[in-house]
Amino acid sequence: MMGATTLPRARDIITGQTLPIPDLLTGEMVNGQRVFDLTIQQGTMAFVSSQQTPTFGYNGQILGPTLVMNKGDEVVINVTNHLGEPTTTHWHGLHLPAVMDGGPHQRIEDGQTWQANFTIMNEAATFWYHPHLEGKTAEHVYHGLAGLFIVKDEATDQLAIPQQYGVDDIPLIIQDKIFNADGSLNYPGTDEGVKGDNILVNGAITPVLEAPAQMVRFRLLAGSNARIFNFGFSDNRQFHQIGTDGGLLEAPVPLTRLMLATGERAEILVNFAADENQEIRLLSYSSELGNIDPFWARDSLDKTTFDVLTIKVRAANQNAVTRLPDSLVTIARLDESQVDVTRTFKLQMVSFRINGQSMDLNRIDETIALNDIEIWEITNNSPMAHPFHVHDIQFLILTRNGSPPPENERGWKDVVLVRPQETVRFIAHFSEFADPNTPYMYHCHILEHEDAGMMGQFVVV
Repeated sequence: MMGATTLPRARDIITGQTLPIPDLLTGEMVNGQRVFDLTIQQGTMAFVSSQQTPTFGYNGQILGPTLVMNKGDEVVINVTNHLGEPTTTHWHGLHLPAVMDGGPHQRIEDGQTWQANFTIMNEAATFWYHPHLEGKTAEHVYHGLAGLFIVKDEATDQLAIPQQYGVDDIPLIIQDKIFNADGSLNYPGTDEGVKGDNILVNGAITPVLEAPAQMVRFRLLAGSNARIFNFGFSDNRQFHQIGTDGGLLEAPVPLTRLMLATGERAEILVNFAADENQEIRLLSYSSELGNIDPFWARDSLDKTTFDVLTIKVRAANQNAVTRLPDSLVTIARLDESQVDVTRTFKLQMVSFRINGQSMDLNRIDETIALNDIEIWEITNNSPMAHPFHVHDIQFLILTRNGSPPPENERGWKDVVLVRPQETVRFIAHFSEFADPNTPYMYHCHILEHEDAGMMGQFVVV
């Protein structure tokens, strides 16, 4: 992995810019298919005064556009690689054929175009896309390759919740990075997981958002390589979580803190109706996370509460949403009595293994029968918390160390944080897609752990 750890860190960091809102792409309808074009490319950004930072982006300098589509759409995504080296693009959280997953087996050589073609089968939710090349995922994401998917459906379109993208429905891709004095990104590549000392939201360092004095929806993506966030507001106000990784909750859940590990998403509603002309900050109360694991507090931000985003509240818009809905959706929960197989997975930091095995692209670790309902038991035997991600499926958490999950974790998930000496049990249905030759992945979503071998493969047959 490349790094620049010997260079002095930048001091003249540019902060407080207006929050960038990623472009919204709805695709072009061609013969009944919704077609998108993504180009992976090199770019530059100004993060340090009088310097330019080399970056990677989709269709731009850093990050990528938000792709919006409807449940039931047949989607075609043409991904062209002009990065100067191989990469992939994985559709994180989507239920789709293994050959379209964008994992390490769907490699895109420099100068080549890969076409993904699949039908949107997921519930309405916030998903994301990012590279997944074996051994290079962390470096490619760190340099800027990530973007959001928004899936919509008729049922959620009818809900009285904010739905004006960039106005009262705001995407927040939250990451952290280190900058050298010459403006370049410092990527030390440590296997423990890279954490930066500057917080970026949508590609800008601790930016400012002008929000209307009304109910606002934030779509949060913990898009860092390794950092766990503990979100809350500067006045300790209550907010409501309405969505998890793979869909809406059954009802809004009141919170003052929301912990998200890398790869997790959440949708929250915040009521600014009484805050016109006020300034409120979105923070990470990381100082409160000291009990996650003994390895947690490894940098200064882990030990403190830090700013993520400043929100300046302005006048409300016409037709503003002002009331919190009582209910959202009905979740079709899976019944444990229907379970066909229970599998166990043990996470180990020694050589970054799962069940004693390090990742091997030529080895299939698990074989799953099509249409089976399974329980997976994930036990973390290491002294460090690990976010565990499974491709293709959405799951429902059953228990954490034998106890039911908190209310805000009772929706569809594809990433779950497993704390040291904790066992998490979840249930999932492996439906629709079978392919004995092309595997899906499961792995720790600390990107450096994934690259170091904390990943396995399964096929559905």
